[in-house]
Amino acid sequence: MKGNQKLIDTLNSLLADELSAINQYIVHAEMCEDWGYGKLHKGFEKRAIDEMKHAEKLIGRILFLEGVPIVSELNRIHIGGEVPQQVENDRVAEMGAIKAYNEAIALAGELLDYATRDVLVQILNDEDRHMDEIEELRDQIEQMTLPIFLTTQV
Repeated sequence: MKGNQKLIDTLNSLLADELSAINQYIVHAEMCEDWGYGKLHKGFEKRAIDEMKHAEKLIGRILFLEGVPIVSELNRIHIGGEVPQQVENDRVAEMGAIKAYNEAIALAGELLDYATRDVLVQILNDEDRHMDEIEELRDQIEQMTLPIFLTTQV
């Protein structure tokens, strides 16, 4: 089924976001593992896996619309040198993703492509959950102080 080129371009832009997020989360996960923060490692790694699943869905949808998935373009990745900066960088990335998915959902609706819209809504729900998890970490760091918070992550 030949899809709308503007929508295919939007899906490729979202794909670049997802591929970038995978890399950012994996690096943060491995840094936390190296520092001995196993719980943080698992959380970052799980989000990276979620982003991989999002990329897979986007690639599948682009192909269905007879587009070409562009997997060679990444957006700028922001690696934090310490846990609070990692959490903040990930929060900013998720905010951008939520905004981009909302805009893409609106576009798909305007084009009457409700199947693509449904795929995007599913991914948006995951991104909202990611944001909630990240804000939870940020609140814990603030309320416990960083040293105490980090002792809970070993």
